[in-house]
Amino acid sequence: MLQIVNFLKVLNKAKEACKNSGFKVEEQLVEVNKLSKRNNNASVIIKDYKLTRYICYLIVQNADPSKEVVALGQTYFAIQTRKQEITEKEYSSLTEDEKRFYQRNLTKKGNYSLNQAAKNAGVKNFDKFHNSGYKGLYNGETADDIAKRKGLRYREDILDNMGSEELAANLFRITQTESRLKRDKVDTEKELVKLIIKLEK
Repeated sequence: MLQIVNFLKVLNKAKEACKNSGFKVEEQLVEVNKLSKRNNNASVIIKDYKLTRYICYLIVQNADPSKEVVALGQTYFAIQTRKQEITEKEYSSLTEDEKRFYQRNLTKKGNYSLNQAAKNAGVKNFDKFHNSGYKGLYNGETADDIAKRKGLRYREDILDNMGSEELAANLFRITQTESRLKRDKVDTEKELVKLIIKLEK
């Protein structure tokens, strides 16, 4: 019983950190009920949780590091975070190809995260949604317009054909759009498109 109480204390801290960071707790943690059978064949309903990677991170960071499983968890997340980070000095020493590869990796992850946020906000037409972002950044050009200007073949990804600075500009566009989607209460595609165009001006 004590373990459950301690876990709930940590969980509440994680929820508070999640909320204070601008994320919706209900999107990161879902309570579910499970049916569990005892040795006497009696069935009891127990509370369980479905957790996102982000809320798992917050739980581990707020738990007691003297416990081995928590210490291992904190070490794991520290290593994974370091793998994604690079200092300004390290970045400046990279070649253009290395910078482009690094920025491209970030934009891929950013686009995935943005798509999840857009889906939760009710987006159905993702081509129109993303084109609204491109139009704002590229003076009215759609993804197809950009591809034609770059002389790309059919279905060749425009993001795979950008330099590091252009990718960085797109990453900024992506992160700003996702941040506003999560912070503002936008629930129609029309409002989403207006928001993106406003962000890119």
